[in-house]
Amino acid sequence: MPEPAIADAAAAFLYRARIERGLSAHTIEAYERDLDAFCDFADDAGAHDLTDIDRRLIRRYTATLTDRGLAASTVSRKLSSVRSFLGDAARRGQIEANPAEGVPQPKQPRTLPQAVPSGSLGRMLDHIETDTPVGIRDRALLETLYGTGLRVSELASLTVRDVRDVRFLTVRGKGRKDRTIPLVGSAQRAITDYLARGRPDLLGDRLGDELWIGVRGGPLDVRGIRRVVRHRVGTFPHALRHSFATHLLENGADLRSVQDLLGHSELATTQIY
Repeated sequence: MPEPAIADAAAAFLYRARIERGLSAHTIEAYERDLDAFCDFADDAGAHDLTDIDRRLIRRYTATLTDRGLAASTVSRKLSSVRSFLGDAARRGQIEANPAEGVPQPKQPRTLPQAVPSGSLGRMLDHIETDTPVGIRDRALLETLYGTGLRVSELASLTVRDVRDVRFLTVRGKGRKDRTIPLVGSAQRAITDYLARGRPDLLGDRLGDELWIGVRGGPLDVRGIRRVVRHRVGTFPHALRHSFATHLLENGADLRSVQDLLGHSELATTQIY
């Protein structure tokens, strides 16, 4: 039996993806473009059958894409298409193993949200009216988020016990590691006000230990917190975490201290700020 030609195998893969897997037209078109480009490259390199493809060829293809100046995300997507195609061929017994499996992806640069200027952020927080339970809660939530640099999941999981001593927050972060973060100034005052006036009104007759309460009396989850941040300051929770770290470093805090406050296990993660 002749070895399956790369272009024929790719056409059969696309057919199955369209008919059997029911992938969208947009996904099929992206696969088709990526596999056409790979087939052309393989043909130019003298690889005409599936069994001619090896890890060395995949690495050369990766290098060629990178040398063309394509973004790392684009190179990764093209390699993902090739990997899916060859993985399907391996499952069907057309080749012994997927030669694209384990070939390193190009490193994508880590992008951070823009830090919110402290003056602008302060003015936005000051404009939150605190004559309603929701306003009191939102002010406390945002002051806490910006004043501690918590991850949004950590903020959502806080309980009343975690802020019983309003001078500090006890947080369980990634890897189930606890850390203690000081609460100072406006964040401390805002939480004290929320515990006294906002939370009891939102909670009503319901019993619960969750710190952040929604308008219906239930816990405010991550999605609800994102809505509050977007509504009140027009950004995402991670932008306030980024602002917290950036403003500390700009004001002379040392990197190790900021690492501890953010709950990063590696100093290199903090250094991106």
